[in-house]
Amino acid sequence: MVFLQKQFYPLCIIFQMTMNTTSPKVQLLYDLCKTTFSNSGLSSSASSQSIQILCSLLDTFTPADVGLKEENPIDDEGHGRVARCTQPITYLHIHECDGFTMCIFCFPTSSVIPLHDHPEMTVFSKVLYGSLHVKSYDWIEPTCIRESTEPGCPQVRLARLVMDKVFTAPCRTSVLYPKSGGNLHCFTAVSPCAVLDVLAPPYREDLGRKCTYYIDYPFSTSGNGAQISNGKEEDYAWLAETETPDDLYMQPGVYVGPPIEV
Repeated sequence: MVFLQKQFYPLCIIFQMTMNTTSPKVQLLYDLCKTTFSNSGLSSSASSQSIQILCSLLDTFTPADVGLKEENPIDDEGHGRVARCTQPITYLHIHECDGFTMCIFCFPTSSVIPLHDHPEMTVFSKVLYGSLHVKSYDWIEPTCIRESTEPGCPQVRLARLVMDKVFTAPCRTSVLYPKSGGNLHCFTAVSPCAVLDVLAPPYREDLGRKCTYYIDYPFSTSGNGAQISNGKEEDYAWLAETETPDDLYMQPGVYVGPPIEV
């Protein structure tokens, strides 16, 4: 896919060319990501059109395109709720470079990735099969922080609810940005499901991109004196940093989809 490295091709032409090839979709995704992202995320030449093209490609993905088979919800239900909650989320690594990460999360029913952030990152998420509940927030600007008067209670920061809905495959790709689109989100599996993620740039703690987890509290718990410019109290929450949850049960798996030529 040498032509994808040439920045002077209009992105709409690139997408048409890629969709007319026999290359695996995951290879096309990699090639588009290389064109779209720099080592610090979205390249300076990236536009809303490039985001739309990447989403359009992701929208076409099915489990088979990445070597997955859809889980059987009936089999999953047979484990019972307690057993399901102890089943791990499986992380499948596809590719990572300085500019982006491509990966898949496979969820058993009722499993949760708790509320967390994506500092200075743009993230594309495509549900490949099953149903996933997404709850997301963005920070309020200017920053609104409340110090607790109770000893040992954490500082909280005001955030606005962006999304609280269930995505069921087949569905459109969702995108979050550094300061919009629901940069802080929580995933809960309504049924067995899998999510293909592209994160640009990847998490890197040494560059200030550390994954931080949060607990959300209703606005009414610390709302005295806080100003809401629009919406209702139900549209806002106070978020407090927390340690990585002990019950976040995740295991690495082996990606068995088409290999990528780098």
